[in-house]
Amino acid sequence: MDATETRRPVVMVDELHVEYKVYASGKAVSPSAKALRGPRGIRTVHALKGISFTAYENESIGVIGSNGSGKSTLMRAMVGLTPPSQGAVYATSRPNMLGVGAALLPDLSGDRNIVLGGLALGFKRSEIASLRDEIIEFSELQDFIDLPMRTYSSGMQARLKFAIAASKQHEILIIDEALSVGDKRFRERSEARIREIRDAAGTIFLVSHSMTSIRSTCNRTIWLDKGVLVMDGETEEVVTAYEESRIPR
Repeated sequence: MDATETRRPVVMVDELHVEYKVYASGKAVSPSAKALRGPRGIRTVHALKGISFTAYENESIGVIGSNGSGKSTLMRAMVGLTPPSQGAVYATSRPNMLGVGAALLPDLSGDRNIVLGGLALGFKRSEIASLRDEIIEFSELQDFIDLPMRTYSSGMQARLKFAIAASKQHEILIIDEALSVGDKRFRERSEARIREIRDAAGTIFLVSHSMTSIRSTCNRTIWLDKGVLVMDGETEEVVTAYEESRIPR
């Protein structure tokens, strides 16, 4: 029996297509703008082309590919931010997405953002209070936690976002490039936390350009290229094939 048959499927992506219209400049077209300006200078981008796979509990799945391959579009479709043109995404619970671009309130302190982030994750205020010190310690922001978020570097913001999100045991967590910032020690601690979430029957999707992070964190990897699923399998095999494809011939 295949090992996946003994585990519970938590996400199924079924023949997923995503198309959207953009101006020649690359800016997305809103429906109202299209009606006003007509079709001139507008082209259709087929960002995902029939993507299908099933993810199981206890998996950490790397998502790799060059810029424009459809990685972020796939993740946004999985959490419901980007509607499919065809096909569907089924999940046992709503996936949570942690990305470096996730919104924080810049005029509030890091401490206040911990409270707001915890409430957004569904924690009670008493639970947030009990997790506060752990979050601050993990983010390594002890000396800055009372300062406004606008005074933080992008790396400091990303560390705090990750620490808040990783304080919860997620059934399905999507991490989009969040480990590309911070020093080696923080990345190693983040990768260890991802493995803890996975081992507690969570499912992780890690979008990254760092093959080191993918190799050390993921037991399965999906390779996308121009909206097509090129390969889906054991991480070392997929990453090696991807790296070989990028060697100039």
